[in-house]
Amino acid sequence: MHRDHRVTRRQFVRSTGAAAALFTIVPRHVLGSQDAPSANEKINIAGIGVGGQGWGDIQNFRNENIVALCDVDDQRAGEAFNAFPNAKRFRDFRKMFDEMDKQIDAVMVATPDHTHAVICKEAMNRKKHLYCEKPLAHSVHEVRTLIDAARESGVVTQLGNQGHSSGSIRTFCEWIWDGAIGQVQEVHACCDAFKDVYSQIRNLPRRSETHTVPAHLDWDLWLGPVAERPYNPMYVPWNWRGWTPFGTGCIGDWICHVVDPVFWALDLGAPQSVQAEADEYDPVEHAEVYPPGTAITFEFAAKGDRGPVKLVWYDGDRRPPRPKDLEEGRNPPGTGAVVIGDKGTITYGSHGAGGVRIVPETKMQEYKSPEPTLPRVPGHHADWVNAIREGRQAGSPFSYGGPLTELGLLGMIAVRLAGTKLEWDGPNMRFTNSDEANRWVKPEARAGWAV
Repeated sequence: MHRDHRVTRRQFVRSTGAAAALFTIVPRHVLGSQDAPSANEKINIAGIGVGGQGWGDIQNFRNENIVALCDVDDQRAGEAFNAFPNAKRFRDFRKMFDEMDKQIDAVMVATPDHTHAVICKEAMNRKKHLYCEKPLAHSVHEVRTLIDAARESGVVTQLGNQGHSSGSIRTFCEWIWDGAIGQVQEVHACCDAFKDVYSQIRNLPRRSETHTVPAHLDWDLWLGPVAERPYNPMYVPWNWRGWTPFGTGCIGDWICHVVDPVFWALDLGAPQSVQAEADEYDPVEHAEVYPPGTAITFEFAAKGDRGPVKLVWYDGDRRPPRPKDLEEGRNPPGTGAVVIGDKGTITYGSHGAGGVRIVPETKMQEYKSPEPTLPRVPGHHADWVNAIREGRQAGSPFSYGGPLTELGLLGMIAVRLAGTKLEWDGPNMRFTNSDEANRWVKPEARAGWAV
């Protein structure tokens, strides 16, 4: 790729999320009402949703002060409760904030997708620094609300797309900017994980079952913004990801990992259009579940010195085409991406372009990697904590992670209208050719839970 046809470092830095990823220092006074703690001062952190992924997250903050733990499921949160016996325990995050507002500096949120927004908004209203698991929110409206709240509050935010702090994603960006495969024209991203979790069609008849809510779970708090429905163990603690009132399907769960490298390197931003193909899917009968396979096409307009880009997402039983440059005996990634330029192809795995390679291997061996230009960081959780101390933004703030999340949410809307090419007006947050699609940009929340 000739220098006059590449996304240059200068152009890259102009984008908000990318600039944050370069760790631009911002004045301390814009990072909330409190001064940044000193290098030796521990940060008081509260964890909300501390079973499952949240348990993994909170362990990364052991060297700070874990002052409060909040979870609607006492049993699911048991390991965290036992590991941090001095942390005060709560079920309702609102009571936690009311009681411990002055004792909390920062909050980690790892609840199911449908409650991210209401919790994060309350935390930022109280000027708490915030680490939120991906996807950032459950609707495009919620994403935009959280981006605005982060900007207005000035707190340090980080999306839980852990691969964004890897060395491999930086290597990938540097190769793309160096012109290793020329102008990128197509990206084929995929995920073949947990098929039985993301497609819950088989469980639709079970919605009418009656079950007793276990004593260790507050079902009403778990529902949060979702309209009342009977408790069913098929939703919690894991399969909610495949139910659209709670989760965001395979694309929502994985796009922030798999597409992150190209989103950063190509400064993709918002798509012009999105269109889904969905297997064995009826939009009425299956409205609450995710299909067993999708192929979702996003089209991005030319931007800066790069041309237009087509991104296709595949999951479940759908698989991307085999790259023509890949040698016999080698398989494309099951979860990852194939990035096609006019001068070559790159493949990588999930979580920050793990295992990134130019294919075929002969081209990889011939390529001379450029000198690193992006700062390397010690880890995703550490980056957030360090950012709080240093009075700067973290590498994947909501201004970057929000638009990345939005891609998955637009894909979910396209699945509901499979076969229809939806034209997206990003600045005005609306589809220009579908009132039905616009209904899902800001779905109705239960009274008292809207953001």
